Amino acid sequence: KHLSFFSGFGPFRQYLVNSSWEAVKELSKRGLGKNIDLHIMQLPVVYRKAKEQVFKIWTTLQPLLTVHVGLASSTEALIILEQCGKNKGYQEMDACGFHPEGGCCMLDGPEKIESTINMKTLRKNISLEGIDIIFSRDAGRYVCDYTYYTSLYYGNGRAAFIHVPPLSKAVTADFLGKALQTIILEMLRQCGEESE
Repeated sequence: KHLSFFSGFGPFRQYLVNSSWEAVKELSKRGLGKNIDLHIMQLPVVYRKAKEQVFKIWTTLQPLLTVHVGLASSTEALIILEQCGKNKGYQEMDACGFHPEGGCCMLDGPEKIESTINMKTLRKNISLEGIDIIFSRDAGRYVCDYTYYTSLYYGNGRAAFIHVPPLSKAVTADFLGKALQTIILEMLRQCGEESE
């Protein structure tokens, strides 16, 4: 069995219910088939704590793939596939009022790290009814991007980040869970092709 790890984020700012965590919980109920052992965790919207948890995930569980899901606060119903994480530019305060020293993720880390998952190919290979999927190279320099970079760093690129929209009448947790399942099965297919 391959282990895959998924995280969503807790509440922050005006988002008392974070759609990313709701989506991950739905995905967990649905599963990813018999060969994938699925672990989930809610990360706080706090740089230091998110980094500690990500370090723990990679050092103790050593998953095949770690997928982080975050809330994109844009009003459009979009799912955004993030290709890379950035190391610097973290000036925005987290839920505890802190930001990383020097606005940096890893002092010795490269400027950016790309995911081993080709998000452009992934986007071409899937279509979801009722929602657009877009490709992005900028996860936004907040706790999402910070978490992604940390995970790419510790996981040698075997991480992915998906931004989901806030919950609404059209975009329910159930809908997002289904969407994640479709996207992640395709990611796992990509991983499988690489390892064969």
